[in-house]
Amino acid sequence: MPQPPKQPPKAYAPAPGEVASEARRAGFDLTKAQAGLLSQYLTLLLKWNRAMNLVGRAGWPEVFRDLTADSLHLAEFLAGLQLPEAPLTLDLGAGAGLPGLPLRVLWGAGDYVLVELREKRAVFLRQAVAELQQAGGLSGVRVFHGRAEATQVELKRLGLRPCTDLIVSRAFMPWPKLLPLAAELLAPNTGQGGGRLVVLANEPPPSAKELAEIGAGFVVEASRSYPASGKERYFWSLIPAMA
Repeated sequence: MPQPPKQPPKAYAPAPGEVASEARRAGFDLTKAQAGLLSQYLTLLLKWNRAMNLVGRAGWPEVFRDLTADSLHLAEFLAGLQLPEAPLTLDLGAGAGLPGLPLRVLWGAGDYVLVELREKRAVFLRQAVAELQQAGGLSGVRVFHGRAEATQVELKRLGLRPCTDLIVSRAFMPWPKLLPLAAELLAPNTGQGGGRLVVLANEPPPSAKELAEIGAGFVVEASRSYPASGKERYFWSLIPAMA
């Protein structure tokens, strides 16, 4: 396996203060510890990117504005949902750790499992998690190298419950195909709480009519739009319909 270069140029190694300044421009105030962890993640990501093409050709400011800033908005969105105090979260198709790893720097509730089928990306994720945990961040984060359909078996192996409270999905698969898989993995809606699927998208959430037409078995609980790189992006929170 190709090894990442040892000395990335400055464009690929932001200082914590630079990351904090970029976050302020996006409307977020980071603590010193958060800025340090995000700086460390971005440096590692872009160092490995030169060998593995994780996020295309870009310096850290572009990666922050195009990809990392989504995680800051997502942390705010999740804080407004009625989640358990210590939720079990699955990040399907975790890829290069976006949004999951920056999200965990700001939102550390419960257990968080990064699910990634591609071996090289899973290797990167494990390395990133190990380094960030050693630096004092990312509590409760694990990496599962395998298919999303096999996640319940892995959760049992880890000693975690097989039904998850939250699924996060960004460009994993088209949402109409994602919903049946999510229905198998999420805790059912009993009327007193249940699992949620949060989709990161470039368009508004589907209407109730669209969901009904495909027999999705889900309803939109909440949504939010936010500006990113000159465009509008969206979060959708969908919950299983009650039986």
